[in-house]
Amino acid sequence: MTDVEIVGSGPNGLAAAVTLARAGLSVRVYERLSQLGGGASTREEAAPGFRFDTCSAVHPLALASPFFRAFGLARRVEFVTPEVSFAHPLPGGASGIAYRDLARTADELGRDGAAYRRLLGPLSAHAREVARFTGSTLLRVPPHPIVAARFGLRVLWQGSPLWGAGFTGATAPAMITGVAAHAIVPQPSPVAAAAGLALQAHAHAAGWPIPLGGSQAISDALADDLRAHGGEIVTDHEVASLDELTARAVVLDVTPRALVRLAGGRMPARYRRALERFRYGSGAATVHFALSAPVPWADERIARAGTVHIGGTREEIAAGENAVLAGRHAASAYVLVSQPSVFDPSRAPDGSHALWTYTHVPTGSTVDQTEAITRAIERVAPGFRDVVIASHSATAADLAAHNPNYVGGDIGAGAATIGQLLARPVLSTDPWRTPMRGVYLCGASTVPGPGVHGQSGWFAARSALQHEFGIRHTPSLAP
Repeated sequence: MTDVEIVGSGPNGLAAAVTLARAGLSVRVYERLSQLGGGASTREEAAPGFRFDTCSAVHPLALASPFFRAFGLARRVEFVTPEVSFAHPLPGGASGIAYRDLARTADELGRDGAAYRRLLGPLSAHAREVARFTGSTLLRVPPHPIVAARFGLRVLWQGSPLWGAGFTGATAPAMITGVAAHAIVPQPSPVAAAAGLALQAHAHAAGWPIPLGGSQAISDALADDLRAHGGEIVTDHEVASLDELTARAVVLDVTPRALVRLAGGRMPARYRRALERFRYGSGAATVHFALSAPVPWADERIARAGTVHIGGTREEIAAGENAVLAGRHAASAYVLVSQPSVFDPSRAPDGSHALWTYTHVPTGSTVDQTEAITRAIERVAPGFRDVVIASHSATAADLAAHNPNYVGGDIGAGAATIGQLLARPVLSTDPWRTPMRGVYLCGASTVPGPGVHGQSGWFAARSALQHEFGIRHTPSLAP
């Protein structure tokens, strides 16, 4: 009999599997698709030889996540970390360039450099501590209270209508909001500010790394370690009910909605009601472009950036994001762009380039965003249309059909509200443990939320080790 069965081979499911196998337990992972990795997978799309990441393309937490540091991910996967973490082109030709070097970034911001440095300096200097307390439940005392307090004060600053205080120009505020918009929440808001500041701290610390070979390299490293410690991965196998699973412990990398369906009558009514109240957020739509040449950015410095945020000024981004949250397609799209082939030639045939993009849309949208994204890029890279060979579009509805964890196209697997940061999916210091004996929940719908970090899988596994197997020490994950 297998000790632990895991449903879903996303980064959290695999993180749980690795942790449990390292503790000496027999582990089997079930994946409904033929390819493992969930959102951290890489596929050929748009044209032969062009390889794109399914969801995350750039990984700010790959070097900062406590789980990945314990796992030694940087020793298992080769990363390239661009000199420019992100760039933000603005109307009229100006651009904000976020170098890993905070001082250089601030110097190029002119009069607003001092305010930008004051905002980010104390966080980037303690980026690992920021990752530790933002990567765990907020119901526990933070391990670094001074850093947490500094972070909290800055969240209040950037999460309120006073977010412009201290800035006189448009570039620095646009840069800050461009990162905060990753969260797909109202602007300004404390949740947007918290998500953005955490990511931006890493931008000026270790940077935002890109794995060579794509996100699949991260999933493959986890899978290789699992197999090396006796674990098994079964692909093309969809679990329809918990009744199919007979292991002593079960860990589910699924959404609360899916857990309700899988559990059926086994789930206590009170817990079911709590999960049914869990809210999902707005959707995303992706477009992957095969290019004959690099993007012809009007500002050539942008070509050195691993990530580009297109959306205009702070006010324009806020208006677009708030329109999406109200159920409307934005008149001017916020677009997140990465051209990994600049740093990793394996992503495209010689002389060609792969461009990964996504934008935010109302939940369940079936509208193809190819033209909207193309127009947005053309505004800051005239001639972009001329280098497009082919493209592959996935609407929010398409993303949901491909991965049931993306309810309505919600790649965060749950709305990022203050309530759902505290109760994700329920209010508990151990939200990964369900009231059903031996059943644990992990994934982006649980604390600490979305991102390729492995934290929720690690926490769920540690809870299962303690409560189901009486193992109180966390096994070494080192290579």
